[in-house]
Amino acid sequence: MEVVHIVRQYRPSVGGLEDAVQNLCTNLAHRDGIKVRVVTLDRLFTAPNKKLPRYEVLDGISVTRLSYFGSSRYPIALQVLKEIRAASIVHVHAIDFFFDYLALTRFIHRKPLVASTHGGFFHTTFAALLKKIYFHTITRLSSCAYDVLCSSSENDSHTFRQIAPTKVVTIENGVNIAKWENRGSLTPQRTMIFIGRWSANKAIPVLIDLIAALKKIDATWNLLIAGIPAQETQASLRAHAKKCGVSEHVQIFEGLSDAQIGDLIGKASYVASASTYEGFGISIIEGLSAGLVPIMSPIPPFEKLRKLLGFGAVIDPSRIDACAREIENLHTRLTASTDPMREYCKALARQYDWAKVTDSFVEIYRNVLKEGKS
Repeated sequence: MEVVHIVRQYRPSVGGLEDAVQNLCTNLAHRDGIKVRVVTLDRLFTAPNKKLPRYEVLDGISVTRLSYFGSSRYPIALQVLKEIRAASIVHVHAIDFFFDYLALTRFIHRKPLVASTHGGFFHTTFAALLKKIYFHTITRLSSCAYDVLCSSSENDSHTFRQIAPTKVVTIENGVNIAKWENRGSLTPQRTMIFIGRWSANKAIPVLIDLIAALKKIDATWNLLIAGIPAQETQASLRAHAKKCGVSEHVQIFEGLSDAQIGDLIGKASYVASASTYEGFGISIIEGLSAGLVPIMSPIPPFEKLRKLLGFGAVIDPSRIDACAREIENLHTRLTASTDPMREYCKALARQYDWAKVTDSFVEIYRNVLKEGKS
């Protein structure tokens, strides 16, 4: 069985989508009888003037990169059909040009199609009405060509069942538990870390506001920000920290390796996200695997984690001072019960191990192929 994964951005790009595809491919490649390839675009959206190699092998995974035109919101790469000729299964990641084009051309390529939603295209409020119209027309029509839609969260399942009720299967993203397992500080620290792309939906300035509120309670609170620029940059985040009077309490790190991020995690006791939208929220699970306690916005994927865990703090920008007091109370609780709380966090993270998630995808692939032969 040859599974070709189609994704608009892949390594060396860094982000939740890229991380999910890489981990799934790596785990699939270790399964007997499965060959894995990745087809992606030849430029990073963060560095559009630099072309990447057309062919490359990364950690044993064959990667083919295609030239494209159009915007990063809907990059067009018509030559993708040439790259799926030998595929047994085509697995499309995210809802974009590739999702629509491979659906439109299924009568030509005749390949079984599986898609993973990864939050769809509702991460920001940009063009919200247009997105809604597009989703209920073009995306609905494209979905008809897919054998299975693998929703990356319960939130995605609710959304996509509106347009394809019989095709949606919930398979939440896995997490590379080993990457930062148990790397969090063994002693309580008034330090939280954000990990991920600095896109608008992540609402990183809210975390800086939170640190400003926490500083009024205890001056030792700090925020570590690790990731890559998007709508926010080092300059914009530093400017906001200066405006809030917390420049010395906010450290910003761009383009770090996993090992370097692991070192930062060792200084923290909390993983934080004020995100307004997430398909899943991988970075929070990764933080839990390190033994970090979550501080999160009240969006559905995070609320599910908080309910399962039984503790954690909520970030509400409309009541930031009250949130700060709750977080300080949480720190008092952590100080009194450090080991048990860290173990609860790590145990929850283990439920999202990629090996279990990969089993679910393999079962779907086999069922699709079996149904295709019947």
